[in-house]
Amino acid sequence: MSGVHADRLYVAGQTVVHRLPAEVKLAALVLFVFAVVATPRDVVWPYAGFAAVLAALCALARLGPRMMMPRMMIEAPFVVLAVLLPIAGTGERTQVLGMSLSVAGLHAAWGILIKGTLGVTAALIFAATTPTTMLPIALSRLGVPATVTPVMVMMLRYLDLLADEVRRTHIARLSRGDSPRLLHQAGAIAKGVGALFVRAYERGERVHLAMASRGFSGAMPAVLGPARATAAQWGAALVPVVAAVGITLCAWMIR
Repeated sequence: MSGVHADRLYVAGQTVVHRLPAEVKLAALVLFVFAVVATPRDVVWPYAGFAAVLAALCALARLGPRMMMPRMMIEAPFVVLAVLLPIAGTGERTQVLGMSLSVAGLHAAWGILIKGTLGVTAALIFAATTPTTMLPIALSRLGVPATVTPVMVMMLRYLDLLADEVRRTHIARLSRGDSPRLLHQAGAIAKGVGALFVRAYERGERVHLAMASRGFSGAMPAVLGPARATAAQWGAALVPVVAAVGITLCAWMIR
C-alpha cells in the first residue's frame, strides 16, 4: 500500500527528531497527551511549560510557524465549541466585555482550547517527523493487537482518498452553478454527505473482498523496517515526557 497520498503531513528532514524510531515517538506522543489531559485546568502555569516543551521540539525538528499554523486549522471545530460554551452555560455568570458569560463555561472552554491546542500540536509534530509507512511497524512493536493495526492503517489511507473525493464533488457542484454557501442548499449538501457515506461503505466492502480473495487473514504481513529503538533512543524520546509528567505532578501538588 503506497504511502504517497497519506504523507502530506510529513516534512522530510534529517534532524534528531526525524531520526528517532517511530515507536518511541508514538509512545512519547501518547504519554505526553495523557500528561496534558491529567493537568488541572484551573492552574495556568503548567500549560506554559507544556508549550515550551513543544516549542523546543519544533525547533529541534526545524518546524517553523509558517508550516505549523495552517495545519492547526484542524482544531477549528473545537474552537467553535469552546466559544459557545460560555454563552450557553448555566450557573454563576460574570461580565466579560459587556457580555454575560457562564463561569463554568469559561473554565470548560479554557480547558478545551488549551488542552486541544497542545494535543494537536504534539500530534502534528509527530506526523511531520514520521512517515506514515512506519506506523504499522511502530504499532506492532508496541504490542498493538494484530487486528487493530490494519484497521488504523486502512483508515489513514482511505481518509485521504475520501478527502479527495469530497474535493472533486465540490468542484463538480460549483461547475454546475451550485452555491454551497447559501442556506437553501443545505438539503443538497446533506444528500451529498449521505451519498459519500454510502460510497465509502461500498468501497470498504469491495476492498475487503479483494483482500480476502488474495489470502488476507485479518493481520498485516510482516514488514521489514529499521532496527528497533535502542535504550539511548528511548531515553532521548522520553525526555519531553518526563518533563511533562513532572509539570503535571507539580501542578497537582502546589495548586
